Amino acid sequence: MSQQKSDYVDDAGIDATLDEHPDDEAIEETVESLEANGFDVVVVDDTDEALETLQSHIPAGASVMNGHSTTLEEVGFTDYLNEGDHDWESLPAEIWSIDDDEERQAARRASQTADYFLGGINAISQTGELVAADRSGSRIGAYPFAAGNVAIVSGVNKIVPTLEDALDRLESVAYPLENERAQEAYGVESAIAKQLIFRQELEEGRTTVVLVREQLGY
Repeated sequence: MSQQKSDYVDDAGIDATLDEHPDDEAIEETVESLEANGFDVVVVDDTDEALETLQSHIPAGASVMNGHSTTLEEVGFTDYLNEGDHDWESLPAEIWSIDDDEERQAARRASQTADYFLGGINAISQTGELVAADRSGSRIGAYPFAAGNVAIVSGVNKIVPTLEDALDRLESVAYPLENERAQEAYGVESAIAKQLIFRQELEEGRTTVVLVREQLGY
């Protein structure tokens, strides 16, 4: 079951000014900056269109892995990867079928090099940088280099003016919400243990950002 922001927002005490719906001008500026930094960008109106974009983006026969992402759950991709009618190699299904802890951890590490790795992001600056963090690194480890292709899905509410604002959003919006979720889901606190500032994609066509004109994720 997807953990919605509304489940935690009252307890998390987030900075709501860094979780607002930007105007069209801000979205356009963000797209231009991301593209100038080497990212491919697709802007869609809703979660249905986001899922269709992802389905058409990944070719048959590709190995596919996802990092935990409330946004991917909200657009329906997580369920589709695990249960849907597709011709991909679903690495999560293989990983979570392994009983041995050490073997499963090794498979998780190997999955970072999937043909397509999908996940969310914690903040996007209008100047074209992506900011994300993990407790374990199991999501952001694939983004800079390991995966063959990366697709990052985000609601436009994660767009903020500057890189400084993006780092602030990570600390004051994404982390408090994820910390509440982690305690409920796993019984442990989260942590900004491993942090990524993705400033440029140098490999043409490798990383695609799907921006959804909705309020999604943390």
